[in-house]
Amino acid sequence: MSIRLAVLYGGRSSEHEVSRRSAASILTHLDRAAYQVTEVLIGRDGQWQVDGEPVTLPAALAVLADQDVVFPALHGPYGEDGSVQSMLEWLGVRYVGNGVFAGAAGMDKAVTKKLLSAAGLRVAAGVTLGPGEFLSRADQRRLGLPVFVKPARAGSSIGVSRVDEWWQLPTALLLARGADPKVLVERAVPGREVDVAVLEHPDGRVEAGPPLEITVPPTSAFFDYSAKYDGGAVFQIPAELDPATTRLVQDRAIRAFHALGCRGLLRVDLFLPGPEPGPGPGPAQGPATGDGADGGDRNGNGPNGSGADGDGDGDGWVGDPAEPVVNEVNTFPGFTSASQFPRIWAQAGIAFPDLLDILIAGARGTVPAS
Repeated sequence: MSIRLAVLYGGRSSEHEVSRRSAASILTHLDRAAYQVTEVLIGRDGQWQVDGEPVTLPAALAVLADQDVVFPALHGPYGEDGSVQSMLEWLGVRYVGNGVFAGAAGMDKAVTKKLLSAAGLRVAAGVTLGPGEFLSRADQRRLGLPVFVKPARAGSSIGVSRVDEWWQLPTALLLARGADPKVLVERAVPGREVDVAVLEHPDGRVEAGPPLEITVPPTSAFFDYSAKYDGGAVFQIPAELDPATTRLVQDRAIRAFHALGCRGLLRVDLFLPGPEPGPGPGPAQGPATGDGADGGDRNGNGPNGSGADGDGDGDGWVGDPAEPVVNEVNTFPGFTSASQFPRIWAQAGIAFPDLLDILIAGARGTVPAS
């Protein structure tokens, strides 16, 4: 008997279109002999559709509750952040991927950094700014330039910008706060950028895939939305790392998985630090305050320590200067044809359909037949 599976996608976040792309790839690669598939779309306006037909919210919930498994292919707020997961918990239906806590914590970059730092992982020096808060001159001196400014609770590099001069900060804050009133300002990390995919198998084994190295095109200042989804970025899989460094970044990725209480899957973006730059410029003359509203970190992040609660924590890290810096995590990484996560596992010998089978079997608590 086939498994009743709903693929839930779309959503009200700025990553709606990315979610639709992920869902299209998932729907293409599902084994239709094994799954009885229902498509459930959440429109940008919050309206629901089931297999292309508009339905009321109660009707959509009834469809979801009748599934053996739901596959939430949602990115960003209102989907990846624990919101939909809490709804599915309430419905009592099994679902693929991370639970409510891991989704909520992984969506908030400031919370993620605190949890990772508490677990002994190296994270980026930075400052978290709430609504109406601005970067002090002391923090400008501590962070130096360049810095990245990013929404705390958004993905796909939406709202992220690089600041090379302090006079650019108000505009960067305005852009980031267009996506989220909570903003991070983080020092750029010089070094190589690698991604590691973590997969939990149905028997409970947690495995890290071969590291992937990202090279962005000269037209992009960092690994921005265009480089991610419109082509141009080059992925080297496996990254050209020595065996010890490969094991190191895989270990740090698995530690991040456990630190956040993840299940099913996680993508961890890290930096392998290069030579530290000299002290950055101090604050600009005049206040850099009003904002009107994965050469450094291409995803929009930076090194050493945990930025938190508006006052940062200095350079925090006192361990090995070559220790990888955990840049960001993604509790539901992209599943498009261009996305890192499925490409990493394809390199490891797990084809896209088999990857989906593993995730669905894990959600059901069953081990697929070999």
